[in-house]
Amino acid sequence: MAEQFDLTVIGSGPGGYVCAIRAAQLGLKVAVVEKWPTLGGTCLNIGCIPSKALLHASELFEEAGHGFKSLGIDIPAPQLNLPQMMTHKSETVASNVGGVDYLFKKNKITVFRGIGSIPAVGKVLVTPQTGAQTEIATKSTVIASGSVSASLPGIEIDERSIVSSTGALALEQVPARMVVIGAGVIGLELGSVWQRLGAKVTVVEYLDRILPGMDSEVARQFQRMLQKQDIEFRLSSKVAGIDKQEDGSLKLRVEPAKGGEAETMDADIVLVAVGRKPYTDGLGLDIVGVGLDERGRVRVDNHYQTSVDGIYAIGDVIAGPMLAHKAEDEGIAVAEILAGQAGHVNYKAIPAVVYTNPEVASVGKTEDELKAEGVNYKIGKFPFTANGRAKAMLATQGFVKILADVETDRILGAHIIGKNAGEMIHELVVAMEFSGAAEDVARTTHAHPTLSEAVREAALALGDGAIHI
Repeated sequence: MAEQFDLTVIGSGPGGYVCAIRAAQLGLKVAVVEKWPTLGGTCLNIGCIPSKALLHASELFEEAGHGFKSLGIDIPAPQLNLPQMMTHKSETVASNVGGVDYLFKKNKITVFRGIGSIPAVGKVLVTPQTGAQTEIATKSTVIASGSVSASLPGIEIDERSIVSSTGALALEQVPARMVVIGAGVIGLELGSVWQRLGAKVTVVEYLDRILPGMDSEVARQFQRMLQKQDIEFRLSSKVAGIDKQEDGSLKLRVEPAKGGEAETMDADIVLVAVGRKPYTDGLGLDIVGVGLDERGRVRVDNHYQTSVDGIYAIGDVIAGPMLAHKAEDEGIAVAEILAGQAGHVNYKAIPAVVYTNPEVASVGKTEDELKAEGVNYKIGKFPFTANGRAKAMLATQGFVKILADVETDRILGAHIIGKNAGEMIHELVVAMEFSGAAEDVARTTHAHPTLSEAVREAALALGDGAIHI
């Protein structure tokens, strides 16, 4: 007879494992099905965590080579030890993955290894790589199977010379020439890693701008900063094909996005970073009747339930930004709903961060969106060039930009380019969570000297004016 669970989660990425832990905390008997040998999903194994390890290491390498002298630190030119850098990445991954293992044991969550599918309501079938299948009886099922890298027609990713983000995190040597297809978050982050380590990086983007979806002023300023770091951009362009040469190099055919004469571009590595797509292969959703939308995402209601009672979905497989923390919040919400509580996610206050140097962070509405919606808004800006701590750190690039309603002063959105922007954005997230006004932030004491004072100054600029500019 199949073992009975209150909840079975398919997938152990940030959405899945957080959902499982929260449900267990609330007294549910929980099972998790994971096809990989380690827990944590794409984020912990081949995404967020390893990329941040390489971003941090490469940033320090760059700083040691070009920034120390101005601070009075004279050292020989740093030598890159790429195998050790990759070891640091692997150890970081292992530590985080091991942490999820520990949390599962602590919360008495049962793990089943194999591919999970749903043969019928109330059942989950686990198919391991070897051995017999196992059937789980479950009151509720949560699909948290995540996403995979999208590809381009006619371009085959081999993870050797033409790579996805997975291959770009595991290169054995620094390429002399790297072409990144796609100027989104993943492409810019990984492109910046290899640029700092010595690659000549060119980014090819179909649109006429980088970072689609982010505030256009922020994107323009950020592009200029990246260009000063010797990253080249070919906007309004598309890669029509890639030919492998006998010497192992690559020759790309690049055309104008709107049509026109193709040019050739040489590369040693091509990173295809054109987004991600929901991963629902093998789940048997068509058999059980779970509906998908036109983009292959699982349709859910306001309580994350699919078109089939008792089957829920969260994270990258449903609509919304493909962010690990969005999936985590949805995991917590659905666990609380299943436990009889009122789980909820405020989608108007979910931050997004680009972990380059400088970082880019945002929450809420962009100027472009407010204009399109006809909202009467005001802007408060403050540059890090006028911030004392930023000057001391040689980190004066960028600014804080806050958007607020003209009549109510309520914060509608915030955007930061600068050192540690990903940490600074959260006071604005909290302010928005409580429907705070710009004046609330402006009247809150900020320690001096800190980078965060720039946030307060931007809020002051929405009133009578910033103090230090």
